[in-house]
Amino acid sequence: MTGEGVSLDLGEDYSEIREAVTKICDEYPGEYWRNLEDQGPEGSYPTAFVKELTAAGFLGALIPEEYGGSGLPIRAGAVILETVHANGCSAAACHAQMYIMGTLLRHGSEEQKRTYLPKIASGELRLQAFGVTEPTTGTDTTQTRTKAEKDGDNYIVNGQKVWTSRALHSDLMLLLARTTPVDQVKKRVDGISVFLVDLRDAVGNGCEIKPLDAMINHNTTEVFFDNCRIPANALIGEEGRGFRYILDGMNAERILIAGESIGDARYFTKKAVDYSNERVVFGQPIGSNQGIQFPIAAAYAELEAADLMARKAAALFDAGVDCGAEANIAKHLAAEAAWKMGEACMQTFGGFAFAREYDIERKWREARLYRTAPISTNLILSYIGQHVLGMPRSF
Repeated sequence: MTGEGVSLDLGEDYSEIREAVTKICDEYPGEYWRNLEDQGPEGSYPTAFVKELTAAGFLGALIPEEYGGSGLPIRAGAVILETVHANGCSAAACHAQMYIMGTLLRHGSEEQKRTYLPKIASGELRLQAFGVTEPTTGTDTTQTRTKAEKDGDNYIVNGQKVWTSRALHSDLMLLLARTTPVDQVKKRVDGISVFLVDLRDAVGNGCEIKPLDAMINHNTTEVFFDNCRIPANALIGEEGRGFRYILDGMNAERILIAGESIGDARYFTKKAVDYSNERVVFGQPIGSNQGIQFPIAAAYAELEAADLMARKAAALFDAGVDCGAEANIAKHLAAEAAWKMGEACMQTFGGFAFAREYDIERKWREARLYRTAPISTNLILSYIGQHVLGMPRSF
């Protein structure tokens, strides 16, 4: 299959990576993840799991070799995350590092890249926090109210971010803040800058992080900035172009998150199929009933379609070809497929699906997140309608 001159291999790929990741996941069964959910904010992070993935080089897979990473294509990154989720684990505690570092890699100075990327690849520094969403602006990022005002060799930051996951378990944060008031720019996307904030210096010096209790163990937080002083060299690229910098990393995010949803769908598929074949009611396996079998089959068809689109998006991305439509569609299809297979799995297990020991309800809750964030279903549909199909703006 080809597109834009890009060869797309549809066969089994990165089998060695899949095997190595699976071996790590085998050490962290469902009981490990269930126990984490019972802990307070300080103890709910899968530290041991993340450290092992880092030590094996998987979280530095997309960082170029010259900066200490493996220099693998984004398809490999998606396979890593897919495999984590297919084995009942969660990559949400560490996936952001894979796509956040892209802003630093593409737009940071050579000094910044040499300073941070090798340490991020080795695990010496953790880059897991992305300060973008705010409680009042929501998905309208151009209206960000967090401000960074230049003061000599520093910027003074004031504002608030919400749903900033992993901030309590990250040394660095990629922060989006307005450096020029919106009424002084020609376009709303102008005047927004991106900074690499060292949380080790910022916290306690004008920066406060508070954990948020959520439906799933996502280690998410609120971050408050009150005259927080950060050095001017924390600025990535040119002042005022930060919004554009993070936009060109969104395709990578979509592709990687699609990988996780595909992994969730495969997890649910195996659980549902195995249980429907083993569980006997009224003298026959419950999988012989169309009411059980057909929803699983229908969700599986959607899973395979999502997987193909994700592979296409990754191939185009790695070839340097525009893949905005494919990346968004892949993320949408994958999230929907995971949710539908999760629903089918819940129905297959019946009452037992609600028992924590089966891990179905935990993965069901986790799968639901990706229909909302990062990037909601409605935003993807509006993108397709407006930018792919040429329809009027819908919001």
